[in-house]
Amino acid sequence: MKQILVYADSLSWGIIPLTRQRYAFDQRWPGVMEAALDNSGQQVRVIEDCLNGRRTVWDDPYKAGRNGLVGLAQKIESHSPLELVILLLGTNDFQSMHQHNAWHSAQGIAVLVSAIRSAPIEPGMPIPRILVVAPPAIRMPKGPVAPKFEGAENKCAGLAAALQKVCEETGCMFFDSGTVITTSELDGVHLDGAQHLTLGNALSRVVSSFLG
Repeated sequence: MKQILVYADSLSWGIIPLTRQRYAFDQRWPGVMEAALDNSGQQVRVIEDCLNGRRTVWDDPYKAGRNGLVGLAQKIESHSPLELVILLLGTNDFQSMHQHNAWHSAQGIAVLVSAIRSAPIEPGMPIPRILVVAPPAIRMPKGPVAPKFEGAENKCAGLAAALQKVCEETGCMFFDSGTVITTSELDGVHLDGAQHLTLGNALSRVVSSFLG
């Protein structure tokens, strides 16, 4: 059985837009992907490490532990052996307390890629391959998240292209989720249930081809 680590934020944790509730595992995209891979004959275990508010490499001034770099190497060590790490991060880099653009966020992903590849795994265990997934573009934020993401729809412009360039430079696989889904019309940031289903199935095909 091959293990896949999903290292991500609330879009993958499965927060239900306009609430603080969570979609069930089989409704959020990592669970959809696992089921689709299993049904296709690929024996996989999807490990979720998804934290609401997680940035790539920056701290949240209001909540501790949201810097995605801190402790990442040890998480790779603890979950090894890993066949694949899927990174789906970036949305929170554009919260209103940050003045980051797409290039900054993509450089943050590059740092995470380096941390994964240099993690102190046990001798003989494989260095996992990495799939970077660009989050869908943020729309006009609505509801309770609106103040937190004010202006994010402009700051995130060009993120998919910037991430693709980083992947080309670092030898990672890349998938632009914006080619198959959009953010929710309800809050402009997170994913609706139908989008989780679509993304999970799309990524199952990408991962299945990758796993061979």
